[in-house]
Amino acid sequence: MPVSVSFIKELDTVDPKLRRVLITMLEELERQREESVTKKEFIDLKEIVRELGKTVQDLAVAQKRTEERVNELAEAQKRTEQRLESLATRVEELAEAQKRTEERLESLAKRVDELAEAQKRTEERLESLAKRVDELAEAQKRTEQRLNELAEAQRKTEIEVAKLASSVDVLRHQVGGLSRSMAFALENEAYRKLPEFLKVNYGIEVTDRLIRTHIGDSEINVFGKAIREGKEVYLVGDAVLKLDDISKISQVWDQVESVKQEFGGEVVPIIITHFAKPNVMERARQAGIIVVQSFEW
Repeated sequence: MPVSVSFIKELDTVDPKLRRVLITMLEELERQREESVTKKEFIDLKEIVRELGKTVQDLAVAQKRTEERVNELAEAQKRTEQRLESLATRVEELAEAQKRTEERLESLAKRVDELAEAQKRTEERLESLAKRVDELAEAQKRTEQRLNELAEAQRKTEIEVAKLASSVDVLRHQVGGLSRSMAFALENEAYRKLPEFLKVNYGIEVTDRLIRTHIGDSEINVFGKAIREGKEVYLVGDAVLKLDDISKISQVWDQVESVKQEFGGEVVPIIITHFAKPNVMERARQAGIIVVQSFEW
């Protein structure tokens, strides 16, 4: 039985095992036909072969669909493996992230413990500080009480000081009055003793009675006319209880200038005192001033 070309092509598309089975069947049919085949049998066989060819075509189509499905499954498997690989990578990343999270949680727990300990110390310090504040408040209360006591003592002291100042003022007036009285007494004594003293010790002869007067802007304790070496001079004297300040020398020269402006002529300055400090007395004498101490006459 001749085999068509299309049938042979169809055989090439089926699975090799199936193709070998079909070829074996065809060979067996061909062998039987050659031995003795009736026309009816040949027609039946031809129909069988045609059905077989159709079946082979169906099998080839099914095989093709199977291969396509297998390829699709292989591609799906490949994608599944890729997704599984990606998922495995992601799982590893999540595991690593979980590890880091656990480490951070452990570090955070440690930090929380440290903060709790610090909070405990802070509370202890605050408690100590509150106790210290109470102590300071109590000390402040005692200080304010002491300040009130001091203020009262200060008030009493100010009253006593005011009384003392009043007493000092009275004493000052009394001393001032006494000083003036002693100064006047010194001047009065000078009026009596000075003429003889000047004549004996300095060759100055007083021609007019010595007086206390006011010339120009100066108050002059001792003023009078005299003759020295045949020439008329003016005596200008200041009486001080103690000559212990060089400013008193300047005061005498102010008096000398007032007399010169008023009368002109030669002026002899004199300082009468109970006691003169040696250095001040030396300065006065160097300035041309006669210094007379009361114990000298």
